[in-house]
Amino acid sequence: MRFQFLAIASSMAIGVVSVPKATAQIPFLPQLQAPSSVSNDSDNRVVSGWIYLDGRRLFQIAATRTNFPERSEDIQNKLQKIGQNYFQSPAKTPVKVEVRQVNELPVIYVNGQYLMTVTSEDAALRQVDVSTSANQVKESLEEDLQQAKQERQTPSLIDQGKIAAGIGVTMVIISLGLYGWQRRSQKDLKHSIASQTEKELFNYPKPADQVITTQLNQRQQQHLQEAKRQLFQLGQAGIWGGGSFFILGLFPYTRGFQVALLTAAQFPLRLGVVCIATYVAIRLTYALIDRFASTLISSRAFLTPESSERLQLRVSTFSGVTKSITTVIWVGVGFLIALVSLGIDIVPLLAGASLVGVAVSLASQNLIKDAINGFLIILEDQYALGDVINVGNVGGLVENLNLRMTQLRDSEGRLITIPNSEIKVVANLSSRWSRADLTIPIAYQADTEEALKLIATIAERMNQEMQWQSQILEPPQVLGIDQFGDRGLIIRVWIKTQPLKQWDVAREFRRRLKVALDEAGISISVPQQAIWVNDDQSLNFPSNGKTN
Repeated sequence: MRFQFLAIASSMAIGVVSVPKATAQIPFLPQLQAPSSVSNDSDNRVVSGWIYLDGRRLFQIAATRTNFPERSEDIQNKLQKIGQNYFQSPAKTPVKVEVRQVNELPVIYVNGQYLMTVTSEDAALRQVDVSTSANQVKESLEEDLQQAKQERQTPSLIDQGKIAAGIGVTMVIISLGLYGWQRRSQKDLKHSIASQTEKELFNYPKPADQVITTQLNQRQQQHLQEAKRQLFQLGQAGIWGGGSFFILGLFPYTRGFQVALLTAAQFPLRLGVVCIATYVAIRLTYALIDRFASTLISSRAFLTPESSERLQLRVSTFSGVTKSITTVIWVGVGFLIALVSLGIDIVPLLAGASLVGVAVSLASQNLIKDAINGFLIILEDQYALGDVINVGNVGGLVENLNLRMTQLRDSEGRLITIPNSEIKVVANLSSRWSRADLTIPIAYQADTEEALKLIATIAERMNQEMQWQSQILEPPQVLGIDQFGDRGLIIRVWIKTQPLKQWDVAREFRRRLKVALDEAGISISVPQQAIWVNDDQSLNFPSNGKTN
């Protein structure tokens, strides 16, 4: 990880490495913005902007909002022609910049060619008088034009070429090193997963806390690997993009492309960086949540024999809900940062959003109720992901749970969505432990004591077997004859089991009991009904309309 950040920092350092005075000056992103103005301002508002030569800023000018584009373009074109004429002159030809007075205003001439008139707006921009402002422009022109001509000389171009070659070699070395680090990181992750899988094969079954910790560690590694992958890609883009961009600024012939590229790409670049940073922050937050949960479980602070199975469901629920909340927060923060990077004032936006939030909260009271009730459900552990619950006349396995709604999958495979505010009474069939409630009908003619003894024997044998001993928490209870029904004597049996294991235990117990009852000759009764007939009435009952 250190090498990764070092590589990214090195790619960024390419843009600020020390070079001779003749090298390019790379303007920062905020300095390339167009003249600032607001659409509803008056046309007489004064705006300012820079005049460039070979992509290098020379001096600023100012004018009214309507006149600025025409004046800036005119000065830029004249400076370009003056520069071309000067650059074609002999190498040691000096540049001559003069300040003349025309109509009480200083006018600047370069090598006898008119360039511009210094106005009071230009002087106000520099907070000096008009004459001082003209002299400042004159000094800037003399220095920058001489430097621009020197950069076009063969020795200077050779030096800049050497610097460009050095930067190119550095880019290749750092890029290959970063790529090699990425490959090793992926190989180490695959090896770690394979080793963990092999250990699981030889350590099965594992305690519940170890199963949860393993799952959380695997998810943490996945999130970290995804964040690393994005950082690797960002590092490669920074190396090649930053190095190429800097090389463009080394030569006077390509420096204009540098400025044009930066001007055109600054907003997409800012948005891209914000999006990638937001995504990486979300992934790192996911990894941190899994790490915290894994540490909490490993410390065994809240782990008891009865709560070990329950802990897995609660951790999954809290982890999912927390990740959803953090995702919304990071996306909101990223959106605000994107607006700021685009130069949008978010203070009025936040004020308006607060008013809109109040209006939306009044109009969406059901959503607020859903969120409050969902929070209480999770806090009080009424149910969690993986539980089987009944809500009203519907029930099923909890597949999804968040602050707004609960989704159940019933026995027919239907996905049932219930808003949390509609959940008033809920029956959790798998919280901490479950119970197989069995009612066994025995014929009235059967030996009751023998039947009760047989049922208790079958339950005890099943409880002693290794396969079912882990699922049955306590010795089964044969409660005795529960009622006299139309199907015979009803004997009730309770078997306390692990959550969601009551149905498996009940099916196996019924199968074994049926075989044992058949071998003992004890029949399972069916619905019976006795009919009593009065003999006197039957003798006088008419048959086919005739009396015997």
